[in-house]
Amino acid sequence: MYRLVKIKSQITGNVSGNVTEALHGVNNVTIKDIAKACGVGVSTVSRVLNNKPDVSDAVRKKVLEFVEKSGYIPNNSARDLVKSSSDSVGVIVRGMGNLFFSSILKTVSTEIDKSGYTMVVHFIDSGEDEVKAGAVLEREKKLRGLIFLGGRYDYSPEELSLIGIPYVCCSYSNSFGTLNEGDYSSVSVDDYITAYKAVKQLIDLGHRKIAALVPACCDRSVSQLRFNGYKAALKDGGIPYDEKLVMQTGGHYGMNEAYEGTKLLLERDVPFTALFTVSDSTAIAAMKALEDNGRTVPNDCSVIAIDGLNISQYVSPTLTTMVQPADEMGRECVKILVDILEGRGNNRHIRLEAVLREGGSVKSI
Repeated sequence: MYRLVKIKSQITGNVSGNVTEALHGVNNVTIKDIAKACGVGVSTVSRVLNNKPDVSDAVRKKVLEFVEKSGYIPNNSARDLVKSSSDSVGVIVRGMGNLFFSSILKTVSTEIDKSGYTMVVHFIDSGEDEVKAGAVLEREKKLRGLIFLGGRYDYSPEELSLIGIPYVCCSYSNSFGTLNEGDYSSVSVDDYITAYKAVKQLIDLGHRKIAALVPACCDRSVSQLRFNGYKAALKDGGIPYDEKLVMQTGGHYGMNEAYEGTKLLLERDVPFTALFTVSDSTAIAAMKALEDNGRTVPNDCSVIAIDGLNISQYVSPTLTTMVQPADEMGRECVKILVDILEGRGNNRHIRLEAVLREGGSVKSI
């Protein structure tokens, strides 16, 4: 199950012929001509044309002005012939139905392209092993680096030894694993803190009976982190934890499971005035289940979630949610990886902040 979303032309075998042909534009002006006219090296001109960093503003302006004046148009087909797979960056997307990943992927694609690299995307199911998929893709496509868009939270060094290139964990961290932080990079929000803030918002609005809809409470994943944040907010708010108000959906994040889980929660006949869910998509399904069972949102039950999906702005009522900065997350992942590949940085970890987006699904009591 392998699908390419966006990939430039690439040849992985040996390329014969006169490589200098790739330096010509379609009007026979060459990169060498540009370099000579501007008094810089061919590599500098190449970096300017590929919009890469490490070129002074003055030199960049001079080269671009000459390019415009000369009418130089790159011969992309020739350039692609001499490109090797060493320009390739792989992106493993774990969970094909994850709408949040779709928004990140768009930014990742744009940033990789702007950096002059080729993006190769591999989609896997949420239950598949992203590390093994990455290792296979690394060898097949001779990748320079990898971005894991979604994955496990409990890697060991032995498991990641399969990957021989720099990689960034995007949207998650190794919270339950044993990796040395200096051996990998990650960009994510703090899921524990984000969930804490969401539930505290409900508490601040007067809610004391707050239910939770989670895939699992102790699965060493994002679900456990957000569940722990839920419990901590209750504790700090002086609210006793009641396990009858927690519905687990068997490790599933699907909307159908969320809908059925909400129905089961209602069947317990334990009163609650608010519901916290771990994602926008499960919140949307929960709101539907509440409405179908005679509970209006937010008059009978407030609902809050985490993600900030664009679609959640168009449900009725508009979902109140903690918005993860998807664009910034994608940009930071690519920046970290490119900096490592080009010798400007080392592995690092960035924690971004999710921001409350107030909608119509929450009310004070």
